[in-house]
Amino acid sequence: MVPDQAAALLPGWEARADIVVVGSGVAGLTCAADAAAAGRSVLLVSKDAVDEGSTRWAQGGVAVVWGDRADPGSDSVAAHLADTVTAGAGLVDEAAAASILTDGPDAVRRLVAHGARFDGDPSGLLLRTREGGHHADRVIHAGGDATGAEIERALLAQLRGGLAGAPEPVVLADHLALDVLLDPTGRVGGLSVLGPDGRIGVVRAAAVVLATGGAGHLFAASTNPAVATADGWAMALRAGAELADVEFLQFHPTVLWTGPDGSGRRPLVTEAVRGEGAVLIDATGARIMPGVHPLADLAPRDVVSLAVTRRLALAPGGVGDHAYLDATGIPAATFHRRFPTVTAACAAAGIDPTRQPIPVAPAAHYACGGVRTDRDGRTSVPGLFAVGEVARTGLHGANRLASNSLLEGLVMGERAAEAANAAVVAAQRWSLQCAELLLTPAPAADPAGRAGLQAAMSAHAGIGRDAAGLAGTAALAAVVADTAPSSGRALDRDAVETANLAVAARAVLAAAAARTESRGCHVRTDHPEPDAAQAVSRTVRLIDGRPAVPTALAGV
Repeated sequence: MVPDQAAALLPGWEARADIVVVGSGVAGLTCAADAAAAGRSVLLVSKDAVDEGSTRWAQGGVAVVWGDRADPGSDSVAAHLADTVTAGAGLVDEAAAASILTDGPDAVRRLVAHGARFDGDPSGLLLRTREGGHHADRVIHAGGDATGAEIERALLAQLRGGLAGAPEPVVLADHLALDVLLDPTGRVGGLSVLGPDGRIGVVRAAAVVLATGGAGHLFAASTNPAVATADGWAMALRAGAELADVEFLQFHPTVLWTGPDGSGRRPLVTEAVRGEGAVLIDATGARIMPGVHPLADLAPRDVVSLAVTRRLALAPGGVGDHAYLDATGIPAATFHRRFPTVTAACAAAGIDPTRQPIPVAPAAHYACGGVRTDRDGRTSVPGLFAVGEVARTGLHGANRLASNSLLEGLVMGERAAEAANAAVVAAQRWSLQCAELLLTPAPAADPAGRAGLQAAMSAHAGIGRDAAGLAGTAALAAVVADTAPSSGRALDRDAVETANLAVAARAVLAAAAARTESRGCHVRTDHPEPDAAQAVSRTVRLIDGRPAVPTALAGV
């Protein structure tokens, strides 16, 4: 935050709503639709078009125990929980996870009732596949490998026309949320927003729901869309909320390698391709995963990404930059039908995946931690909620099980809508029109520092970390955070995102430095083994304006 950046002190416009939802992915759209259906006035803030979040790009599917097989005992929530706990490497909140997985089937059924179309066989049974870390075929999908796009389509249709007479939420597309605004008692009173015309406005509301997605663009290469710049983490920290488990950033092992200079969003090659039989090989054609894990190519993502990274380090000179995913054993007709998105991405790169191995490399994919919440999405700040990837519910632990994220977004979006509605009722005696809001300077940092920070995060806070690299990157992040935009530059999205990335990077680096062990997605080359004494979640909050790790709490 730049002290002399006082633009937000004089808002150019003002709006009111009962509930403000920031973000338009599966969790945000679910929350907004349910809150509106309950009769609340809802304002949805989307940084880009409402269909530009990470949900649209989700390929694999939804992990859920559906229960429509002829043999209803072929899978169970208990088995799904066991796989989730195993993947989470000792940090899954089992009670919270069991609650989400138990409520998942009904949440998906409600989505289907609202028009979502999942792939099925001629008899009407939903098709299922298996992904890394699962011991059963429980991942349902849509459009082959376009599950996120179909879920988003159904939710947007519900939001825009299927609310049974309830008022349709107001959507502010191409608006960037700046900060959560509090009243003098520390309760949420609204949100400051930067419009596409450069004017800053204030939305007064009794509840703010952060559904801003992930933090993939902390790194130079990511599967995430451009909007994933850790905005929700930064806003939550500045509002006084806590983050937890943010050192656990998942790198997807099979992202289409687009050349040594590739950066930004890279196309994902869904894990379901390995579920259908594809295998990882190195440049010599040797398989990578046998002997690494009993599930081989279907091991949990942290295991596969680390195995690929280590194999690449064995290349001549230790400079291997990509491996290969060999899917040539999958019949061409099956591959094209099942994976049209992957087929199109490969074709754009001049690759025929049915005839030649696909070049792949790990890239930043998913944040397993985030804003610490309870089972209804409440944070430690009254009136502030967080759902979806921005949040930390305890479901993912130190490593997310494949395809658990869309399920979490549906369940937690519904729960947060109900909890936010209750917050509005509780706040009715409090006048939004008259309440004093503590307006804060808009966050801003010089965008020139962004690329260097991303490169340093990739080199020192990605797969493989050590004390020296973390400390050096933390020093760089502090410089980026404290460097104001050039004199006379108007407040814009680049400056705000750079400020948010800098504070989020400092939080990740603080948590990673404090965890002197290797666990799940967090690999310390100077502490390569897990430490049973550190099987706890670490929280991060701002202390004197700097991210710090004040507590290590078991079971949070």
